[in-house]
Amino acid sequence: MALRTTRILAPLLLALVALVACAPQATQPLPPRIAVVAPPRVALPPEAPREQVALLLPLSGPNAPLGEAALAAAQLALFERGGPGIELVPHDTGGTSLGAAQAARAALAGGARAIVGPLTAPEARAVGPLARQAGAPVFAFTNDPTVAGPSLWPLGISPDQQVRRLVGHAAAGGARRLALVAPEGPFGRALAEALRAATRQAGLPEPLVAIYPPAAAPGVVARDVLQRAGDAPPEAVLIGEAGERAGEMAAALVGAGLAVPPARLLGSALWHGEPRIASEARLAGAVFPGPDPGARARFESRFEGAFGTRPSRIAATAYDATAIGIAALRARPAEAPVGEELAGADGPLRLGPNGQVLRGLALFAIEPGLEPRLVEPAPAAAPGS
Repeated sequence: MALRTTRILAPLLLALVALVACAPQATQPLPPRIAVVAPPRVALPPEAPREQVALLLPLSGPNAPLGEAALAAAQLALFERGGPGIELVPHDTGGTSLGAAQAARAALAGGARAIVGPLTAPEARAVGPLARQAGAPVFAFTNDPTVAGPSLWPLGISPDQQVRRLVGHAAAGGARRLALVAPEGPFGRALAEALRAATRQAGLPEPLVAIYPPAAAPGVVARDVLQRAGDAPPEAVLIGEAGERAGEMAAALVGAGLAVPPARLLGSALWHGEPRIASEARLAGAVFPGPDPGARARFESRFEGAFGTRPSRIAATAYDATAIGIAALRARPAEAPVGEELAGADGPLRLGPNGQVLRGLALFAIEPGLEPRLVEPAPAAAPGS
């Protein structure tokens, strides 16, 4: 409209100028100069500060691929669960405890109100006290329950979550005496502690526990367990091995006299997605816990649609941790959504006090040559504390 108006007014202005030029000119005083006043400056409201969720990830070092996968999952969580006033700020831990502590200090100094990560238990132990002092909750990726505490929640699928689910399944099927065979190490010790606690809570007898050197012969371990059992052999045995060793231990137990069935073989979530386990004939019928297949399939579809690749195991944990970190920012000061039912990438979960994490897991059975068969779906809601 402005251009059209200019084009219409321009010929009239030229005609008036010509008429004035032909007329006699009279000497007239110049008009006073018009002062040009600048328009007043309008003060724009300051942009509201963004709420920061710090991502403590190994973006360098040997665990950098895991850090990159976690970063992608965190970005997906921000897109799906975040808002315009929230931003993710990545900090490289280098995969070390010292690097994690330095990253946490930088994040907290920069205004982060919640921390997602770090990856490992030693890193989480280094970060926990710093974040606790600053009042920032930490949602770590490790599955080591020993790092749990006020303001620090380990969100990996932990041994106690797995064992609780397996004990409930075995007890519902009539099993009362349970046993564990697992190699020495943090995971084996965690399984043993969890089994003792779960059987005690379920009112079952004290379980038989065999923790042995990693290189021990499976036949020796199996004979020792059954000799200790005497006339009351276990009705369910949890095998804390993975890969080919799990099949060897199953064969050793049968060879030592364990009747399978009726006795049941149980495994850990390490078996989930493990091709060697799925094709292991010696583990036929063995039951193990894993993520809710429906929730995991939906997450994998969204992740693949966004990034063109299937997510790694760490991606689901990173997604959940970021989603919970974002939810924590809605409280002032930032506070974990303790007690709330949360829809996670691996199924329902609930945060308890003092770092406790409760998950609803599905159960699968080994069918050699086929995909593991779903035995029990994940519960509709995460278990209570």
